[in-house]
Amino acid sequence: MTRVFVLSSISAICLASCTRSDKAITVGFSQIGAESGWRTAETKSIRSEAAKRGVNLKFSDAQQKQENQLKALGAFIAQRVDAIILAPVVEAGWEPILKQARAAKIPVILVDRGVNVSDESLYSTLIASDFVEEGKMAGEWLGKKLAGHGNVVELQGTPGAAPAIDRRKGFEEALKDFPELKLIKSQTGEFTRAKGKEVMEAFLKAAQGGGTKINAVYAHNDDMALGAIQAIEESGLKPGTDVIVASIDGIKPAFEAMVAGKLNCTVECNPLLGPAAFDAVEAVIAGKPVPKRTVVKDRIFDQSVAKDVIGKRQY
Repeated sequence: MTRVFVLSSISAICLASCTRSDKAITVGFSQIGAESGWRTAETKSIRSEAAKRGVNLKFSDAQQKQENQLKALGAFIAQRVDAIILAPVVEAGWEPILKQARAAKIPVILVDRGVNVSDESLYSTLIASDFVEEGKMAGEWLGKKLAGHGNVVELQGTPGAAPAIDRRKGFEEALKDFPELKLIKSQTGEFTRAKGKEVMEAFLKAAQGGGTKINAVYAHNDDMALGAIQAIEESGLKPGTDVIVASIDGIKPAFEAMVAGKLNCTVECNPLLGPAAFDAVEAVIAGKPVPKRTVVKDRIFDQSVAKDVIGKRQY
């Protein structure tokens, strides 16, 4: 009886130990919102990868508000999650909450956008595209398309957001090589189709009321570009011909617009960050080193290739 009891006890201890070591990790994911097709694709990638790996994912949609993200991170810390994945809505204002996460020994993985902090050890790694390079690619393409001459209006992303800051910076760098290509108006479209349409309507109304003619529009994302296309059509002009349209993200509706001849060019910004994000989570939890930044490789597509590649697009 004694031997049976001892063996049973050992088995129970082993079972408990094995259960603990195989226990699924819990990860909190603070997403900016669902303001665009790109953002929806990123969320889907994170969620599907979590499910594939058996990760318990706690998801929070901030609806484009930083205060909601700060509350979500506070809740994740209180719940003692194993790691946090953060897509920050803006660059500034994260230091206090990231210090709380570090004090709780909870690693933070940044995806899509970076943060502006005095101590980079407050986050483990950043997985994102090079937004400056994206803006530069769009500017170079537009400069060549317009043979270096013309007037461009810009639909900016959310003020203070890393892609909005960097995509403008890259675009302006590219325009230095085209001194006769003028950026005449710039306003935020908040990365949404509705706001992009609204701002473009105002730009066109001013131009048609005796203002400077608009030859092209540069949008910081495809959704704003698609809104601008609607505004251009409703004004009686032909998008893609009367007004050249270039944007960034590479979502499938942008390819559909290129096939239809309404969008001229889109610079890819890959949102399928789930696998890389959870590779980083697992590495950090295991105590393995990770690079401070992983740059996602992006490409540029225009109307000439849209029809050939649209069937292969995953988002």
